[in-house]
Amino acid sequence: MSHSERPLETVVEVDTRAPGTPISPDLFGVFFEDLNYAADGGLYAELVQNRSFEYGPADHPDWHALTAWELLERDGAAGTVTVSTDAPLHPANPHHAVLRTTAAGAQGLGAGLRNEGFDGIPVRAGETYDVSLFARLADGTANRLVARIESRDGERIHGQAELGPAGGSWQRHAAVISCEATDPDARFTLAATGAGTVHLDLVSLFPQATFRGRPGGLRADLAQAIADLKPKFVRFPGGCLAHGQGLGNMYRWSETIGPLHERRQQFNIWHYHQSMGLGYHEYFQFCEDIGAKPLPVVPAGVCCQNSAGTGQAGLPEEEMPGYIAEVLALVEWANGPADSRWGALRAAAGHPEPFGLEYLGVGNEDTITDAFRDRFSRIHDALRERHPEITVIGTLGPATFGEDWEKGWAFARERDLPVVDEHSYKSPRWLLENTRRFDAMDREGPHLYIGEYGSWRNDGRSAVAEAAYMIAMERNGDVVRLASYAPLLAKRDHIQWLPDLIYFDNTHVWPTLNYHVQRMHSVNSGDTALPVTVTGAPQAPSVPRNPRHTVHLGTGSGTRAEFTDVFLGPLDAEPVPAPDFGAWHAESGTWITDGRGLVRQAAGGTDARLVLPDAVEAVDGRSYALSVRARKTGGAEGFVLGFAGTSPGNRCQWTLGGWDNQSTWLQRVDDDVPDDLSDRLPAGVESGRWYDLRVEVDGRRIRCYRDGELVHDVEDVRPDPEVLAVSAVRDSAAGEVIVKIANTTPDPVPVRLRMSGGEGAVAGYARTTLTVPPDATSRFGPAPAEPVHDRPTGPVCTLPPHSFTVLRARAGQ
Repeated sequence: MSHSERPLETVVEVDTRAPGTPISPDLFGVFFEDLNYAADGGLYAELVQNRSFEYGPADHPDWHALTAWELLERDGAAGTVTVSTDAPLHPANPHHAVLRTTAAGAQGLGAGLRNEGFDGIPVRAGETYDVSLFARLADGTANRLVARIESRDGERIHGQAELGPAGGSWQRHAAVISCEATDPDARFTLAATGAGTVHLDLVSLFPQATFRGRPGGLRADLAQAIADLKPKFVRFPGGCLAHGQGLGNMYRWSETIGPLHERRQQFNIWHYHQSMGLGYHEYFQFCEDIGAKPLPVVPAGVCCQNSAGTGQAGLPEEEMPGYIAEVLALVEWANGPADSRWGALRAAAGHPEPFGLEYLGVGNEDTITDAFRDRFSRIHDALRERHPEITVIGTLGPATFGEDWEKGWAFARERDLPVVDEHSYKSPRWLLENTRRFDAMDREGPHLYIGEYGSWRNDGRSAVAEAAYMIAMERNGDVVRLASYAPLLAKRDHIQWLPDLIYFDNTHVWPTLNYHVQRMHSVNSGDTALPVTVTGAPQAPSVPRNPRHTVHLGTGSGTRAEFTDVFLGPLDAEPVPAPDFGAWHAESGTWITDGRGLVRQAAGGTDARLVLPDAVEAVDGRSYALSVRARKTGGAEGFVLGFAGTSPGNRCQWTLGGWDNQSTWLQRVDDDVPDDLSDRLPAGVESGRWYDLRVEVDGRRIRCYRDGELVHDVEDVRPDPEVLAVSAVRDSAAGEVIVKIANTTPDPVPVRLRMSGGEGAVAGYARTTLTVPPDATSRFGPAPAEPVHDRPTGPVCTLPPHSFTVLRARAGQ
């Protein structure tokens, strides 16, 4: 229907007399993974970095046990600092600092240590800070220590306290520092008061103003931003972090509870460190504090299939009984009485009452191998026998299609799992094309947990598309049980994954447009989905057939390569040499021609692209072949061949040697956002080797060949996008009907809202609207738009272009 043919109004009729369909009370939650410095340096409020001297090259190639620390020798003081593993504080915490003072300074202080914090230490005037450490005097008189918060240049002391006296065995010492100045970039120092040697460990500085005032707790503003989402559940600790980089790196929940110095720290799969200060007890306590259900995820007895050197590996047979007992112990720790073995540990940490665990995820994006099946089945059998009250959540792999997804569904049905976890990082267009995908799901189960999803951008287009996809979840809230956007947090200058829901630095928190969409959905939840009829809704505009396609040659990140023998022509004809490289346009990279039909991409850094515009103007743009010889000359990845480019930002592309030279896959790109069309197959690109590459486009069918071997054979057929998505739910407790509408079109849409099958128009309601241009972005700064609240009185509500609107009306209207 053209714009001129559209009705003057779109009518939304909600049948409030219908019983409706009960929907999950836990539909919209959050997913916390220690990624992008989300925990240490982020939500966990510890201000000292590397407080236990456990950093090392496994965390980051340049790190060591004294990273973030430096020796202080002021006013004539002299000394040394080393790291030792002799007689440690605890075997789980093997390293400690050895501070030796050989001469005291003019002010009586000996040598000391200075910590830079996580990008500095932010402090506020008038606030108090808990300082604590473990110390052991080895020799001399350096038994007392002076802790200070000072300016970066050391010229101003913002506050100090004395700790000690230290004795000949490990003892914990604590004090409080009152801060006299606000400084976003302070430093923490610790100095001995005499000559001698003192051993130090777990040196900590915590604001007393944590979330809910919990000692050693969470950063208040970040935690509040999460709490304001009103999540129904919190999933943790991963994600890829859960099953880890190799068996030794699996996240073992039982090693993250108890006294901090007894927790086993380890490297983070995202290339930094996990102090485990934010462990299972802190996760569960946070859930309770914000009224959310805990949803922990434990490894399924296998590590990540992308683990370097091993791939997916299963725990040895002799370790499986102990691991199954560990999983069962988690339920007892969370739910058991305070006098049970594991419940007593919970009680000793200050929580005698059970936490009330209902959900437990087993596995994350695991390849469905025999090793996985065996170990998952044994864990599941034990949980079903010992704890039938626990809802076990299985896994479907990393995508919404493909071999692992299909095997995951089959295995879930075989095991009679109640819920399975699907991940969908997709383009905005894919989300709009798939708002009806849940309608045909088997209502008997397994039900779906969309554990990780998002649309690859923090702009208006992505935010409103996510709103529409969440509307689809809500319309099918009887089978979509849970959903959580991912990732949740990202710290400035420490990002491994984009986009994210909340950005922050040491003193600021920036909710995104995507965040506002999540909150509008979550705080406007209902218990029953009601039938909705939409008349006169706008439709997606038809895509004009463009016979002119662009093609491009490209390289992956940090990769250099050579290309030659480029041919382009109809499928049913002899190949025709492509135009000389002089007719091509370099969009990025450094492209050098040799004048004899070879072009070389010589730059490192970001992806490089050489484009031939209007490449297929002489042939049918729906049926042609592109072939090229390519050789990698250096770098970390491989090649990218682009084709079927119909307009800037819209094309298909074949990536060979992507994801750090691990995989090859086919994608469609819409509005510069890629979406996978194929499985990611394990295949890299060798340096110095020539490859014969060929892409055949035959209408919607795409075939990709490497050295004559068929690698991908895909038919890109997709539904029409739902550009105006609508849901209606009953909030029985409030006595209201909630209508949500995502308008992804560039036009305003007048809507007349009717209740009870069209008996009457609704004349008054509360309205919340988020309106944002599709290309407006939000990351490190205030979002370009925020929800606006008002109470219209007329019968017609006009939806702004590119908007998400929530209407709340009394159910009796």
